Amino acid sequence: MPEPEFQQALAAFRTIVGQNAVLVGDGAAEPYLDPFAPGDAHTYEASAIVMVSNVEQLRAVLGVANRFGVPLWSVSTGRNFAYGGAAPRLKGSVVLDLQRMNRIIEINETLGYALVEPGVSYYDLYQALQARSIGLWLDPPAAGWGSVVGNTLERGFGTTPYGDHAAMQCGMEVMLANGEIVRTGMGAMNGNQDWQGFKAGFGPSYDAMFMQSNFGIVTKLGIWLMPKPEGYMLCNYKFRHDADLESIVETLRPLKFDDTIQSNAVIESAVRWAAGVSTRKQWHDGPGAIPEPAMETMTRKLGIGRWNLRFCLYGPQALVNARRDVIHQRFSSIADAELTESPYTHANVEPKGGGDRSQVGIPNLDAFNLLNWRGGSGAHIDFSPVCAPLGRDAVRQYRMIREQAAHYGFDYYGGFTAGPRSMHHIFAAIFNRDDPAQARDASELLKTLINDFGAAGYGQYRTHLAFMDLAASQYDFNAHALMRMSESIKEALDPNGILSPGKQGIWPKKTKERD
Repeated sequence: MPEPEFQQALAAFRTIVGQNAVLVGDGAAEPYLDPFAPGDAHTYEASAIVMVSNVEQLRAVLGVANRFGVPLWSVSTGRNFAYGGAAPRLKGSVVLDLQRMNRIIEINETLGYALVEPGVSYYDLYQALQARSIGLWLDPPAAGWGSVVGNTLERGFGTTPYGDHAAMQCGMEVMLANGEIVRTGMGAMNGNQDWQGFKAGFGPSYDAMFMQSNFGIVTKLGIWLMPKPEGYMLCNYKFRHDADLESIVETLRPLKFDDTIQSNAVIESAVRWAAGVSTRKQWHDGPGAIPEPAMETMTRKLGIGRWNLRFCLYGPQALVNARRDVIHQRFSSIADAELTESPYTHANVEPKGGGDRSQVGIPNLDAFNLLNWRGGSGAHIDFSPVCAPLGRDAVRQYRMIREQAAHYGFDYYGGFTAGPRSMHHIFAAIFNRDDPAQARDASELLKTLINDFGAAGYGQYRTHLAFMDLAASQYDFNAHALMRMSESIKEALDPNGILSPGKQGIWPKKTKERD
């Protein structure tokens, strides 16, 4: 847009939020660049940052953006690392930072929910629960510093029985592009007390429409919290052979399906486990993926399996022991499996192993240990396809990724988070961001995988900024009818195209015409 008009818009933003809440000029956007960019981070650089503190300021900012045609990229706390961080999909957009909207509006211990604003992190909510001695657990994602709202809207996952964050959401307050506030579900009724208890309300339900979309800005979100159990038992199973994956998945599925295993179960490759406790050069300091002899040495010396299964059991000790015995009996049929568990522990006692804290509702940053794997300035971008919890699908996806990763010089750092009817397969392409060749190869690997998996009928549930259009293009039923519907909704709710253009491949009509 013309510079004079942009300066007028910035002046109007400053009038609304204050001089110090509009960041512009040399270095202002630097903290909002993608820290793990697979290439030049400035490809997705904001032109300015606007920080709002309440819905009144937000409404006024949207009014200015509509008047001048300023594209806004809304972020909660901007911690979406490995998927783009706080950087906007459309270069030059103004980042709309919501982290100052950080009230925990309500925690209801009786009904087990919290109502929070976008700036509330998992650490914030955890500390509030602890300070008030409330008998509820939250479910943190891998990195606990993120926003409860942001992670839920991106359909993030954790490892407790409440690990499907989108499924545990109930009730939203959303500001549309025209500044109007809408409450979903029972919140649409004045005086109703069941906003965070009953999702559907009356008539069409819209909560899911505002997940991974650019149709509105969520200003409040209800999240269900897990009743604190009497105690827990952490289980870590090790499987000796690379070929065990199919048997692991086939054994696990019925145990998840009938809820014998209550938590999300995580199947981790040897490299994924090893990256948390060692560095790559300890096992292989040459080019290409870790060769088989080095892999065998690594697993033996670290005392880990080629595949490792983590899950947690919750409840009274007798019930937990009964579940454990059933699970042990089922997995004992896999040759050379090592089935171990920690002693039954009261829920007030924190696990001794740091990596297990998320399974008992404690946010942490242990997941970032992987950044040391390849040395240098560690970074990673994630490939996140979905598959059925069937052994043949797991093996097929594993082999497809492993072969392409090796072709581009990457180890298979991956694993599956298993639910009863689907699995999230997360692969991290770990690279040194100071090495342009590694960053370029990581980017090319992701493009190749998205296309390969699309051709095989597998879609991603989440992806990095750089690959949103490509990932969306794989959803091609009836000549991309779903995207056409999304574009129609976008045009109706945001005719000026100011809200997060390009998010999840959904572009305003006016932006598409400019491309």
